[in-house]
Amino acid sequence: MPVPTMVDPEPSVGNTAPSQQAAKKVMTKAERRELQEKQRAAKAALKQSQPQPGKPNQPQQPKQQQQQQGGGQAKPKPPQTPQKKTFLTESTAAKQDRAAKEAAAEEAAAIQSHGLRIFSHFGQPKPIGHTVKGDIHPTIIRLGLLFSEFKICGANARCIATLTAFKQVIQDYTTPAQNTISRHLMTHISPQITHLVSARPMSVSMGNAIRELKLEISAIDIDMVEQDAKDALCTKIDNYIRDRIIIADQVIQELAGKKIKDGDVVLTYAKSSVVQKVLLQAQEDGKKFSVVVVDSKPLLEGKSLLRSLTSGANSIPCTYALLPALPSLLTEATMVLVGAHALYSNGAVYSRAGTAMVAMMAKMHSVPVVVCCETYKFSEGVMVDGFSKNELVPLSITQRNSSPKDIAPTQNLERLNPLYDLTPPRYITAVVTEVGLIPPSSISSIPLALGKTSM
Repeated sequence: MPVPTMVDPEPSVGNTAPSQQAAKKVMTKAERRELQEKQRAAKAALKQSQPQPGKPNQPQQPKQQQQQQGGGQAKPKPPQTPQKKTFLTESTAAKQDRAAKEAAAEEAAAIQSHGLRIFSHFGQPKPIGHTVKGDIHPTIIRLGLLFSEFKICGANARCIATLTAFKQVIQDYTTPAQNTISRHLMTHISPQITHLVSARPMSVSMGNAIRELKLEISAIDIDMVEQDAKDALCTKIDNYIRDRIIIADQVIQELAGKKIKDGDVVLTYAKSSVVQKVLLQAQEDGKKFSVVVVDSKPLLEGKSLLRSLTSGANSIPCTYALLPALPSLLTEATMVLVGAHALYSNGAVYSRAGTAMVAMMAKMHSVPVVVCCETYKFSEGVMVDGFSKNELVPLSITQRNSSPKDIAPTQNLERLNPLYDLTPPRYITAVVTEVGLIPPSSISSIPLALGKTSM
């Protein structure tokens, strides 16, 4: 049998001598301190052994030792040149100026945002200094400035100015080698159109005229001499202006003038070039009538119409009033004669903002509403309101025509001035065009009446 091994019982804590416990604690602290010192020395050695980026791997010497090696004198640092200081100062100032300009531009853009976001889709002109790809003709640049500043206003005036500018563009154009005028001229005209559209949204009449011009360019014979082709295009443009605008206005003058009788009181709103011609022609025909010119802000175009009607020896008796006075003036009117910016196939008339109010109130007072409009302003589309597509009057034009007493726009107060509105066909009695008097229900037949003629 194995002999059992005798094991001494585990000594209790109370059996350990106090002197041995104290010696064990002292030795532990000393070892821990020594270990910490060794770790610090190892880290310091590791840092010195690693090379710093951009500096050679050389031990750094104290400054005093470097001074002793260099002759006992420390080399002073070269002072910064004043040019470097000036350059840094100017750069900082330039940054501050740029930041201030950007803040001012953001504030101006916020003021020009015309308030409600639901109107953000309305057409607005872009800044004059914008860049457009392609070579822009100087005539187009000048015309874009006139459009953006509203110095050329009105559908007929804008269309004639655009076509006249394109005549100059075509005459100064040269077809590159290995190209034909019928193909390359289209790419040359496209940036010109883009520039005009960026200056101010394109009207329906301008769109129709430019579309006809493109059709004529695409129909050029490739074997035709370049100068002959350019002359032919300019002749087509002249014919379009003559037939669709000038002669059309003459026919409208005759047709609408027959509706004016002696003793009539004709009420008109804002300014229309064709309405102005109708009234002046009726005056020359010896008819005795008076005119009520109703106007509204911000453009106040009625003042220009008033000056043209009252100037000269045979001036027309006129009354000038703002739009709030319309209800009291309609009781004296016998006919309302207004112009149009565009004519849609559903019979709606797109015209200066306020025309719809005039037509609606005239209908309530049983006053006939006659619209004078050339057929080249016809659009085959359908428009049911003036909200889906419109244009805003620029803030600069609004401020130019404002009086000092008007409230200036601020960050919390902005002005919203839509340029056009839509008159439903039920408020229109007839539309006078060069193809005759057309009821609103038959406006969609205008293309058939024209035989779909081109330039």
